[in-house]
Amino acid sequence: MPAREEEIHHAEEEGIIFNLLTNPIRFIGDENNHVKEIECVKMELGEPDDSGRRRPITIKGSEHLVEADTVIVALGTMPRKFIAETSPDIKTSDWGTFLVDEESGETSKKGVFAGGDIVTGSATVIQAMGAGRVAAKAIKEYLAEN
Repeated sequence: MPAREEEIHHAEEEGIIFNLLTNPIRFIGDENNHVKEIECVKMELGEPDDSGRRRPITIKGSEHLVEADTVIVALGTMPRKFIAETSPDIKTSDWGTFLVDEESGETSKKGVFAGGDIVTGSATVIQAMGAGRVAAKAIKEYLAEN
Protein backbone atom coordinates (compact mmCIF):
# COMPACT_ATOMS: atom_id res chain seq x y z
CA MET A 1 0.00 0.00 0.00
CA PRO A 2 1.66 3.25 -1.09
CA ALA A 3 1.08 5.18 2.13
CA ARG A 4 3.19 6.34 5.04
CA GLU A 5 2.87 4.39 8.30
CA GLU A 6 1.34 7.42 10.01
CA GLU A 7 -1.30 7.71 7.29
CA ILE A 8 -2.32 4.10 7.80
CA HIS A 9 -2.41 4.58 11.57
CA HIS A 10 -4.56 7.72 11.31
CA ALA A 11 -6.91 6.09 8.83
CA GLU A 12 -7.42 3.15 11.16
CA GLU A 13 -8.11 5.59 14.02
CA GLU A 14 -10.82 7.12 11.82
CA GLY A 15 -12.45 3.71 11.41
CA ILE A 16 -11.12 2.78 7.98
CA ILE A 17 -11.06 -0.97 7.42
CA PHE A 18 -8.39 -2.16 5.02
CA ASN A 19 -9.33 -5.25 3.01
CA LEU A 20 -5.88 -5.94 1.64
CA LEU A 21 -5.42 -8.35 -1.25
CA THR A 22 -9.11 -8.03 -2.08
CA ASN A 23 -10.17 -7.07 -5.58
CA PRO A 24 -13.62 -5.73 -6.55
CA ILE A 25 -15.14 -7.49 -9.55
CA ARG A 26 -18.47 -5.72 -9.95
CA PHE A 27 -20.96 -3.45 -8.27
CA ILE A 28 -24.43 -4.86 -7.63
CA GLY A 29 -27.42 -2.52 -7.54
CA ASP A 30 -30.99 -2.77 -6.38
CA GLU A 31 -34.10 -2.30 -8.52
CA ASN A 32 -33.41 1.47 -8.58
CA ASN A 33 -29.78 0.97 -9.64
CA HIS A 34 -28.49 2.12 -6.24
CA VAL A 35 -25.42 0.17 -5.20
CA LYS A 36 -26.08 -2.39 -2.48
CA GLU A 37 -23.12 -4.77 -2.72
CA ILE A 38 -19.67 -5.18 -4.20
CA GLU A 39 -18.62 -8.58 -5.44
CA CYS A 40 -14.98 -9.20 -4.53
CA VAL A 41 -12.34 -11.91 -4.71
CA LYS A 42 -9.41 -12.56 -2.42
CA MET A 43 -5.94 -12.38 -3.90
CA GLU A 44 -2.56 -13.80 -2.94
CA LEU A 45 0.92 -12.78 -4.00
CA GLY A 46 2.37 -14.98 -6.73
CA GLU A 47 5.98 -15.72 -7.49
CA PRO A 48 8.25 -12.74 -8.26
CA ASP A 49 8.28 -11.72 -11.93
CA ASP A 50 11.31 -10.44 -13.90
CA SER A 51 11.17 -7.13 -12.04
CA GLY A 52 11.14 -8.92 -8.68
CA ARG A 53 7.59 -7.87 -7.91
CA ARG A 54 5.15 -10.45 -6.60
CA ARG A 55 1.97 -9.85 -8.55
CA PRO A 56 -1.43 -10.57 -7.00
CA ILE A 57 -3.30 -13.59 -8.35
CA THR A 58 -6.91 -14.55 -7.69
CA ILE A 59 -7.69 -17.25 -5.15
CA LYS A 60 -10.25 -19.47 -6.88
CA GLY A 61 -13.52 -19.84 -5.00
CA SER A 62 -12.88 -16.76 -2.85
CA GLU A 63 -15.74 -14.72 -4.30
CA HIS A 64 -17.73 -12.87 -1.65
CA LEU A 65 -20.09 -9.93 -1.28
CA VAL A 66 -19.47 -6.75 0.68
CA GLU A 67 -22.46 -4.59 1.61
CA ALA A 68 -22.24 -1.00 0.39
CA ASP A 69 -24.52 1.99 -0.07
CA THR A 70 -21.92 4.28 -1.61
CA VAL A 71 -18.89 3.56 -3.78
CA ILE A 72 -16.16 6.06 -4.50
CA VAL A 73 -13.79 4.88 -7.20
CA ALA A 74 -10.43 6.50 -6.54
CA LEU A 75 -7.73 5.46 -8.95
CA GLY A 76 -4.51 7.41 -9.19
CA THR A 77 -3.65 10.84 -7.91
CA MET A 78 -3.98 13.02 -10.99
CA PRO A 79 -7.21 14.55 -12.30
CA ARG A 80 -8.57 13.04 -15.49
CA LYS A 81 -9.07 15.55 -18.30
CA PHE A 82 -12.49 14.16 -19.18
CA ILE A 83 -13.92 15.54 -15.93
CA ALA A 84 -13.26 19.15 -16.93
CA GLU A 85 -14.27 18.40 -20.52
CA THR A 86 -17.62 16.90 -19.53
CA SER A 87 -18.34 19.43 -16.77
CA PRO A 88 -17.32 22.80 -18.25
CA ASP A 89 -19.27 24.66 -15.52
CA ILE A 90 -16.79 23.42 -12.91
CA LYS A 91 -13.78 25.73 -12.92
CA THR A 92 -10.39 24.04 -12.89
CA SER A 93 -6.78 25.09 -12.45
CA ASP A 94 -4.16 24.83 -15.19
CA TRP A 95 -3.33 21.38 -13.74
CA GLY A 96 -6.94 20.18 -14.01
CA THR A 97 -7.72 20.32 -10.30
CA PHE A 98 -11.07 21.70 -9.19
CA LEU A 99 -11.18 25.22 -7.83
CA VAL A 100 -13.28 25.19 -4.66
CA ASP A 101 -14.33 27.42 -1.81
CA GLU A 102 -11.81 26.58 0.94
CA GLU A 103 -14.44 26.85 3.68
CA SER A 104 -16.95 24.45 2.13
CA GLY A 105 -15.36 22.55 -0.75
CA GLU A 106 -18.10 23.83 -3.08
CA THR A 107 -17.09 24.05 -6.71
CA SER A 108 -18.19 26.74 -9.14
CA LYS A 109 -21.17 24.53 -9.97
CA LYS A 110 -23.89 25.11 -7.40
CA GLY A 111 -24.45 22.05 -5.23
CA VAL A 112 -21.31 20.22 -6.34
CA PHE A 113 -18.60 19.77 -3.72
CA ALA A 114 -15.11 18.30 -3.97
CA GLY A 115 -12.07 17.52 -1.87
CA GLY A 116 -8.92 15.44 -1.88
CA ASP A 117 -6.61 14.93 -4.82
CA ILE A 118 -9.08 16.42 -7.32
CA VAL A 119 -8.62 19.72 -5.47
CA THR A 120 -5.08 19.60 -4.07
CA GLY A 121 -3.33 17.24 -6.41
CA SER A 122 -1.47 14.32 -4.89
CA ALA A 123 -1.60 14.54 -1.09
CA THR A 124 -2.15 12.30 1.92
CA VAL A 125 -5.18 10.18 2.68
CA ILE A 126 -5.63 12.10 5.94
CA GLN A 127 -5.79 15.41 4.06
CA ALA A 128 -8.38 13.94 1.71
CA MET A 129 -10.41 12.64 4.66
CA GLY A 130 -10.29 16.07 6.28
CA ALA A 131 -11.51 17.68 3.06
CA GLY A 132 -14.27 15.08 2.91
CA ARG A 133 -15.44 16.02 6.39
CA VAL A 134 -15.46 19.72 5.49
CA ALA A 135 -17.43 19.00 2.33
CA ALA A 136 -19.85 16.64 4.14
CA LYS A 137 -20.70 19.37 6.65
CA ALA A 138 -21.21 21.88 3.85
CA ILE A 139 -23.33 19.41 1.86
CA LYS A 140 -25.54 18.80 4.90
CA GLU A 141 -26.03 22.57 5.31
CA TYR A 142 -26.67 22.96 1.57
CA LEU A 143 -29.33 20.25 1.57
CA ALA A 144 -31.02 21.71 4.65
CA GLU A 145 -31.28 25.09 2.92
CA ASN A 146 -32.47 23.80 -0.47
